[in-house]
Amino acid sequence: MTEKQPKRWKLFLPLIGFVLVCGFLYQGLRMEPSKLPSALVGKPFPVFSLPSLKDDTQLLDRSAVIGEVALVNVWATWCPSCRVEHRFLNQIAEQFDMPIYGINYKDERAKALQWLQKLGDPYRVSIFDEEGNLGIDLGVYGAPETYLIDHEGMIRYKHVGVVDMDVWRDKLQPIVEELRSIAVVQNGDGVTRK
Repeated sequence: MTEKQPKRWKLFLPLIGFVLVCGFLYQGLRMEPSKLPSALVGKPFPVFSLPSLKDDTQLLDRSAVIGEVALVNVWATWCPSCRVEHRFLNQIAEQFDMPIYGINYKDERAKALQWLQKLGDPYRVSIFDEEGNLGIDLGVYGAPETYLIDHEGMIRYKHVGVVDMDVWRDKLQPIVEELRSIAVVQNGDGVTRK
């Protein structure tokens, strides 16, 4: 009686598996992180109830960030890219009259307050998301991430990474201008809303 010998093609299965895994990893490395898809684009900003960064007795909800075209920026003091981005956010808020709401993500309140005092505060309101629950609802990969919402609170664009003047000018500002013109037309009561 002869022993069955394994079929030769089975010897190549580990090699085939390795090549497939390498292919997927290579594809992932070629993706631009700022173009990561967001399942929330075109959907309402999530419902939440979290404290204000500056006043832990003040609970904020979705109504705190809707009503006008705005940026919602996810940031943290532990994030080196957030420090780079911060001066641009200050500039955008001031020069372009752009409302920016902050989500302080998985951070320490004292450090975050110190950061804003030292580097300036571009945010109309900062939401303190210590546990990252709102971040989870938004599908945050990490900080910084910025969401562009319309006047009705619908998420219209997501940017992963640093918002600098090029990103503002080339990506965000054209969408902001379009959304602001739509908001004015939809309002229709003669009152200009941004």
